[in-house]
Amino acid sequence: MTAATLTAPVAPARRLGPAAGLRHTFTLAWRSLVQIKHNPMELLDLSIQPVMFVLLFTYVFGGAISGSPGDYLTFALPGIIVQNAFFATMTTGFGLNNDLTKGVFDRLRSLPIARWAPLAGRILADTVKQAWSVSLLVGVGVILGFRLGNGLPGLLGAFALLLAFSLAASWISVLVGVLVNEPEKVQIFGFMVIFPLTFTSNAFVPTETMPGWLQSWVEVNPVTILADALRGLLVGGPVAVPVVQSLLWAAVLAAIFAPLAVRGLRRRV
Repeated sequence: MTAATLTAPVAPARRLGPAAGLRHTFTLAWRSLVQIKHNPMELLDLSIQPVMFVLLFTYVFGGAISGSPGDYLTFALPGIIVQNAFFATMTTGFGLNNDLTKGVFDRLRSLPIARWAPLAGRILADTVKQAWSVSLLVGVGVILGFRLGNGLPGLLGAFALLLAFSLAASWISVLVGVLVNEPEKVQIFGFMVIFPLTFTSNAFVPTETMPGWLQSWVEVNPVTILADALRGLLVGGPVAVPVVQSLLWAAVLAAIFAPLAVRGLRRRV
């Protein structure tokens, strides 16, 4: 006589609404931010390095490039903010890859939460870190003599534009994070790509001081366009054209890299 094997019916997965998904996203974003308490070096990386760039560029190169540190600070601070934002996007890929390689991401996805919440929470937390870094840079700049030509509206506009662009650019970091097998490789990618991208722009020196063959690239470089937009918003000058071009660049980056990153993540997990 054979014993009948009874299998308990599997309950269908409960569908979660957008409101529940947002709650899960905020909870996981808070998880990432609270981790700073246990790893303060992460916050120091977002604080000390940007401030060092401001101080070194202002007082070492300011007199040679613009005649005085004060004049150079007015020109270079928006560019330094843009460079810092690009490098900060790499923390998204680094943290995501770290969660993937250690199995944290799989444990999160095994919970009854929205499938997109772990990734969205990571990106949201890094956006908050971006806001902290930008606030710190502007604060240090004001202490050193930087003046906001367009007041609070220009400052808020610059914040919104930079965070929107950083959010779009972070998809590049996400894609790299799901493709490589070690977190350190995300940082290597950042130095190999972002470092030359920011230095072949007008973030630190005017375009007209560069060789003619390089100026053609500098003028279409997204770093240049975003730096010009921040200069217009923070200091004064053309705003509409560079802001629109920056938003177009952000839309293009998101349209290209977001689907690739999501596809790569699905294959990875």
